[in-house]
Amino acid sequence: MSRRIVSPCVGLCSTTVGDSVCRGCQRSDHEIRDWFGYDHATREAVMQRLDGWRVAVAGHYLRVTDADRLQAQLERHGIRFRADQPALSRAVELLRVGRERMRDIRRYGLEPREAGAGMSPVQLHEAIATMLLARAEACRDAGDSDESMT
Repeated sequence: MSRRIVSPCVGLCSTTVGDSVCRGCQRSDHEIRDWFGYDHATREAVMQRLDGWRVAVAGHYLRVTDADRLQAQLERHGIRFRADQPALSRAVELLRVGRERMRDIRRYGLEPREAGAGMSPVQLHEAIATMLLARAEACRDAGDSDESMT
């Protein structure tokens, strides 16, 4: 039985317009290009690295107060997530897709931390996306995106 890891692609690939790191999924251009040639362990390592970044960055701005409510909202709105995906990584997906329609993040099982206090969902997404891109670019610039997976 093969264990399948879906692509982290979110359908917003900015590498097609010349970025070396995708603004949508934070993978490097070569990780995107080579994804289907990677073995299971390499794909899993990339997914864990991306989740780790999302948890660290989103955790600076947010905390999950109700993971079941968060999951229910993701399901209600048809937002893709993985069963093993950490709740804060899921929250990043929620903000990416729903930021324009969300009024109160507390209704989604989330609460702002001090750094995110007073920010709208749009502002939270922008701050998180900016920090994620900076991490991914730093990793790419260091040349260790798929070598160390950290």
